[in-house]
Amino acid sequence: MSSNSTMIRSMHDLGLATWFGGSLMGAVGLNGATAQARDPQERTRLSSLGWARWTPVQVAAVGVHAVGGVGLIGDNKGRLASDPASMANTKAKFWLTVAAAGATLYSGVLGGKVSSMQDQGGRGATEPSAVADPELASAQKQLRRLQWLIPALTGGLLVLAAQQGEQQRDARGLLDKLRR
Repeated sequence: MSSNSTMIRSMHDLGLATWFGGSLMGAVGLNGATAQARDPQERTRLSSLGWARWTPVQVAAVGVHAVGGVGLIGDNKGRLASDPASMANTKAKFWLTVAAAGATLYSGVLGGKVSSMQDQGGRGATEPSAVADPELASAQKQLRRLQWLIPALTGGLLVLAAQQGEQQRDARGLLDKLRR
Protein backbone atom coordinates (compact mmCIF):
# COMPACT_ATOMS: atom_id res chain seq x y z
CA MET A 1 0.00 0.00 0.00
CA SER A 2 1.40 3.38 -0.96
CA SER A 3 1.74 6.29 1.45
CA ASN A 4 -0.89 8.03 -0.69
CA SER A 5 -3.30 5.17 0.05
CA THR A 6 -2.48 5.41 3.74
CA MET A 7 -3.26 9.13 3.72
CA ILE A 8 -6.51 8.64 1.82
CA ARG A 9 -7.65 5.77 4.07
CA SER A 10 -6.74 7.85 7.13
CA MET A 11 -8.79 10.78 5.85
CA HIS A 12 -11.73 8.47 5.18
CA ASP A 13 -11.54 6.79 8.59
CA LEU A 14 -10.68 9.80 10.76
CA GLY A 15 -13.36 11.93 9.13
CA LEU A 16 -15.94 9.21 9.67
CA ALA A 17 -14.83 8.56 13.26
CA THR A 18 -15.13 12.27 14.06
CA TRP A 19 -18.54 12.48 12.41
CA PHE A 20 -19.84 9.42 14.26
CA GLY A 21 -18.28 10.24 17.62
CA GLY A 22 -19.25 13.89 17.59
CA SER A 23 -22.84 13.12 16.70
CA LEU A 24 -23.14 10.48 19.40
CA MET A 25 -21.46 12.67 22.03
CA GLY A 26 -23.78 15.52 21.09
CA ALA A 27 -26.88 13.38 21.51
CA VAL A 28 -25.79 11.72 24.74
CA GLY A 29 -23.50 14.28 26.34
CA LEU A 30 -24.44 17.75 25.16
CA ASN A 31 -28.19 17.35 24.72
CA GLY A 32 -28.41 15.08 27.76
CA ALA A 33 -26.51 17.48 29.98
CA THR A 34 -28.27 20.64 28.84
CA ALA A 35 -31.63 19.00 29.52
CA GLN A 36 -30.62 19.04 33.20
CA ALA A 37 -30.32 22.83 33.36
CA ARG A 38 -32.81 24.35 35.78
CA ASP A 39 -33.86 27.19 33.50
CA PRO A 40 -35.75 26.06 30.37
CA GLN A 41 -34.18 28.91 28.36
CA GLU A 42 -30.70 27.78 29.42
CA ARG A 43 -31.46 24.30 28.03
CA THR A 44 -31.92 25.50 24.47
CA ARG A 45 -29.34 28.29 24.75
CA LEU A 46 -26.52 26.05 25.95
CA SER A 47 -27.36 23.29 23.50
CA SER A 48 -27.42 25.80 20.64
CA LEU A 49 -24.05 27.22 21.74
CA GLY A 50 -22.49 23.78 21.95
CA TRP A 51 -23.74 22.67 18.53
CA ALA A 52 -22.66 25.99 16.99
CA ARG A 53 -19.12 25.39 18.28
CA TRP A 54 -19.15 21.83 16.94
CA THR A 55 -20.57 22.63 13.48
CA PRO A 56 -17.27 23.69 11.82
CA VAL A 57 -15.60 20.50 13.07
CA GLN A 58 -18.52 18.41 11.86
CA VAL A 59 -18.46 20.04 8.42
CA ALA A 60 -14.71 19.46 8.16
CA ALA A 61 -15.11 15.83 9.27
CA VAL A 62 -17.75 15.14 6.62
CA GLY A 63 -15.57 16.81 3.97
CA VAL A 64 -12.42 14.93 4.97
CA HIS A 65 -14.37 11.65 4.96
CA ALA A 66 -15.80 12.41 1.52
CA VAL A 67 -12.39 13.28 0.04
CA GLY A 68 -10.97 10.10 1.54
CA GLY A 69 -13.88 8.06 0.17
CA VAL A 70 -13.44 9.40 -3.34
CA GLY A 71 -9.71 8.71 -3.07
CA LEU A 72 -10.34 5.13 -1.95
CA ILE A 73 -12.63 4.54 -4.91
CA GLY A 74 -9.93 5.83 -7.24
CA ASP A 75 -7.26 3.74 -5.52
CA ASN A 76 -9.35 0.58 -5.72
CA LYS A 77 -11.01 0.99 -9.13
CA GLY A 78 -9.43 -2.21 -10.46
CA ARG A 79 -10.65 -4.28 -7.53
CA LEU A 80 -14.07 -2.67 -7.69
CA ALA A 81 -14.36 -3.53 -11.39
CA SER A 82 -13.44 -7.18 -10.83
CA ASP A 83 -15.03 -7.90 -7.44
CA PRO A 84 -18.85 -7.65 -7.29
CA ALA A 85 -18.88 -7.87 -3.47
CA SER A 86 -16.51 -4.89 -3.16
CA MET A 87 -18.58 -2.92 -5.67
CA ALA A 88 -21.79 -3.70 -3.77
CA ASN A 89 -20.16 -2.56 -0.52
CA THR A 90 -18.95 0.66 -2.17
CA LYS A 91 -22.41 1.42 -3.54
CA ALA A 92 -23.99 0.78 -0.14
CA LYS A 93 -21.40 3.05 1.51
CA PHE A 94 -22.07 5.76 -1.07
CA TRP A 95 -25.83 5.81 -0.47
CA LEU A 96 -25.44 5.55 3.30
CA THR A 97 -23.00 8.49 3.16
CA VAL A 98 -25.50 10.53 1.13
CA ALA A 99 -28.23 9.73 3.69
CA ALA A 100 -25.98 10.59 6.66
CA ALA A 101 -24.81 13.83 5.03
CA GLY A 102 -28.40 14.79 4.24
CA ALA A 103 -29.51 14.06 7.81
CA THR A 104 -26.54 16.04 9.14
CA LEU A 105 -27.28 19.01 6.90
CA TYR A 106 -30.98 18.95 7.80
CA SER A 107 -30.17 18.76 11.51
CA GLY A 108 -28.04 21.88 11.05
CA VAL A 109 -30.98 23.70 9.47
CA LEU A 110 -33.26 22.60 12.30
CA GLY A 111 -30.62 23.55 14.86
CA GLY A 112 -30.56 27.03 13.36
CA LYS A 113 -34.32 27.30 13.89
CA VAL A 114 -33.99 26.19 17.50
CA SER A 115 -31.16 28.66 18.03
CA SER A 116 -33.19 31.53 16.60
CA MET A 117 -36.05 30.74 19.00
CA GLN A 118 -33.93 29.61 21.96
CA ASP A 119 -35.46 32.21 24.28
CA GLN A 120 -38.65 30.13 24.34
CA GLY A 121 -36.72 27.36 26.10
CA GLY A 122 -37.77 23.76 26.28
CA ARG A 123 -38.10 20.71 28.49
CA GLY A 124 -34.78 19.71 26.95
CA ALA A 125 -32.60 20.49 23.97
CA THR A 126 -34.81 18.34 21.74
CA GLU A 127 -37.98 18.32 23.83
CA PRO A 128 -40.29 21.30 23.38
CA SER A 129 -42.11 22.95 26.24
CA ALA A 130 -45.89 22.73 26.38
CA VAL A 131 -46.16 26.37 25.26
CA ALA A 132 -43.54 26.27 22.49
CA ASP A 133 -44.18 27.91 19.16
CA PRO A 134 -45.29 25.18 16.72
CA GLU A 135 -42.25 25.83 14.50
CA LEU A 136 -39.87 25.41 17.45
CA ALA A 137 -41.71 22.32 18.68
CA SER A 138 -41.54 20.76 15.22
CA ALA A 139 -37.82 21.48 14.89
CA GLN A 140 -37.07 20.03 18.33
CA LYS A 141 -39.12 16.89 17.68
CA GLN A 142 -37.34 16.31 14.38
CA LEU A 143 -33.96 16.88 16.01
CA ARG A 144 -34.84 14.31 18.67
CA ARG A 145 -35.05 11.67 15.92
CA LEU A 146 -32.07 12.94 13.91
CA GLN A 147 -29.76 12.97 16.94
CA TRP A 148 -30.01 9.15 16.92
CA LEU A 149 -30.33 8.65 13.17
CA ILE A 150 -26.98 10.29 12.36
CA PRO A 151 -24.90 8.04 14.67
CA ALA A 152 -26.86 5.02 13.39
CA LEU A 153 -26.07 5.89 9.76
CA THR A 154 -22.43 6.73 10.41
CA GLY A 155 -22.10 3.63 12.57
CA GLY A 156 -23.38 1.64 9.60
CA LEU A 157 -20.68 3.27 7.50
CA LEU A 158 -18.06 2.18 10.03
CA VAL A 159 -19.28 -1.42 9.75
CA LEU A 160 -19.19 -1.30 5.94
CA ALA A 161 -15.70 0.21 6.02
CA ALA A 162 -14.53 -2.63 8.27
CA GLN A 163 -16.13 -5.14 5.91
CA GLN A 164 -14.41 -3.53 2.95
CA GLY A 165 -11.08 -3.72 4.76
CA GLU A 166 -11.65 -7.44 5.26
CA GLN A 167 -12.53 -7.84 1.59
CA GLN A 168 -9.26 -6.17 0.66
CA ARG A 169 -7.31 -8.30 3.13
CA ASP A 170 -8.88 -11.44 1.65
CA ALA A 171 -7.79 -10.36 -1.83
CA ARG A 172 -4.22 -9.72 -0.66
CA GLY A 173 -4.17 -13.06 1.17
CA LEU A 174 -5.23 -14.82 -2.00
CA LEU A 175 -2.49 -13.09 -3.98
CA ASP A 176 0.08 -14.11 -1.35
CA LYS A 177 -1.06 -17.74 -1.60
CA LEU A 178 -0.84 -17.66 -5.39
CA ARG A 179 2.72 -16.30 -5.22
CA ARG A 180 3.90 -19.18 -3.03
